Amino acid sequence: MQNLKQSELNWIREVVSAHNMSASKLHTYSEQVQDPQIKQMFAQSSTKARQAAQNLLQML
Repeated sequence: MQNLKQSELNWIREVVSAHNMSASKLHTYSEQVQDPQIKQMFAQSSTKARQAAQNLLQML
């Protein structure tokens, strides 16, 4: 991926940032909700969002 243009790198940064923000919000939601199934759903979604961000960064 060394041949990426600056605009493409900027777009990837935005996507990574969006995934990290989503992960953070989902984690917060998982801490606030009482229902165990919804808590688990938010926690799993948070983990997946953070992993997606890390995967994108590793590809660079």
